This record gives sequence, C-alpha cells and structure tokens, in this order.
Amino acid sequence: MKLKHAGPVPAPNMKENDMSILSSIGRLATEFSAARSRYQTERAIHSLPIELQKDIGWPEAADTRTGSRLGVGSWAGAK
Repeated sequence: MKLKHAGPVPAPNMKENDMSILSSIGRLATEFSAARSRYQTERAIHSLPIELQKDIGWPEAADTRTGSRLGVGSWAGAK
C-alpha cells in the first residue's frame, strides 16, 4: 500500500515562537527586577531605627508584638 503525500507540511512560524519565548523571558526579567527592587527597599527601611520607621509610617514598625514579618513573598508569586 502506497501512502499519498499531501504536500509539504507547513512549518510553524518561527518568528512567532521566538517572539513568544523572548516576551516570556522579558516578562520574567521584569518581574524579577521589580521584586529585587522591593526587597532592596524593604531591607533599607528595616535598617533604619524603629523610631524613624514609625515616623515615615512603615506599617511593620508598629506591629512588633506578633514577631512575624510580612515580606514581599516569592518573587514569582508576589503581586
């Protein structure tokens, strides 16, 4: 039995795949950069004296009775 070949199989559009991958990488890099910036800001504020943190209205400075810290979370899931 002979198989009939219907013609050339259309190749996936490589430009669309490349752009999809690049946009995904770009989005991940942007999210990582924003999370890193939040972390560095939080770290700088935590290095200030408690009195100054209260003066600028840092919410965690007033909530020291629980002992838990509400951080930025994982960089991938924090929004």
